[in-house]
Amino acid sequence: MSALSATLSDSVVITKRNLIKVKRVPDLIVFATLSPIMFVLLFRYVFGGAINLPDGINYAEFLLPGIFAQTVVFGSTVTGASIAEDLQKGLIDRFRSLPMSRAAVLIGRTVADAGLNVISITVMALTGLAVGWRINSSVIEAIGGFLLLLVFAYAISWLMAMVGLLVRTPEVVNNASFMVIFPLTFASNAFVPLESFPSVLRVFAEWNPVSTVVQAARELFGNTVPGAPVSDAWPLQNPALYTLLWTAIILAVFVPLSVRAYRRTAGR
Repeated sequence: MSALSATLSDSVVITKRNLIKVKRVPDLIVFATLSPIMFVLLFRYVFGGAINLPDGINYAEFLLPGIFAQTVVFGSTVTGASIAEDLQKGLIDRFRSLPMSRAAVLIGRTVADAGLNVISITVMALTGLAVGWRINSSVIEAIGGFLLLLVFAYAISWLMAMVGLLVRTPEVVNNASFMVIFPLTFASNAFVPLESFPSVLRVFAEWNPVSTVVQAARELFGNTVPGAPVSDAWPLQNPALYTLLWTAIILAVFVPLSVRAYRRTAGR
């Protein structure tokens, strides 16, 4: 068996192990689904009336792509916390004693967490439909929107995997992730139009990849209004391309770094 085949085979086994763990610990699913529902209802009915949007824009349709992006990005922090927990409990030491690919542990973890994001997005989409969100584009475009969100979140999972390997304590991983991801998601166009931002913060938000994945999702779901103001910044004029560029950069940097860090950690 080639090294690639062995890595893929081991990755499938680890993915199954992580998904079985979710089945046996239903709390993970419960909290992964309750949080997005809470955000949808909170922003839709508490803050929605206070946010000014251009005429013709439905706030539910403006909001849901932002909630999708926020949830899958926050969901990627599970990767770092889970890896740190496995290190803390000595599970990585058991994996080290097995004749298996070192990269398989990380691949299996990130793929399983992508599965959790699929569940979260499904729950959010159903909740969004209940509060007035609609998809106004073709089926192919809508699928493209969901896939773009999941691919971007998968890249963030590898970044979080690196954090989990370096920090090695689930609580610290959660706190460190929150400090980075919270400003990225809220300093974006996820919940309010960029026109309301101060000039310096607006420039940051225009080049923030969270803003572009949200804008790309809105366009692919048909949640934009012709003639509505859109920033002239290049990322927001080409949101899908800019998001994919960031995805490729994050994967190119953090996949090899995470695998190297895992080998170093597992070799101790």
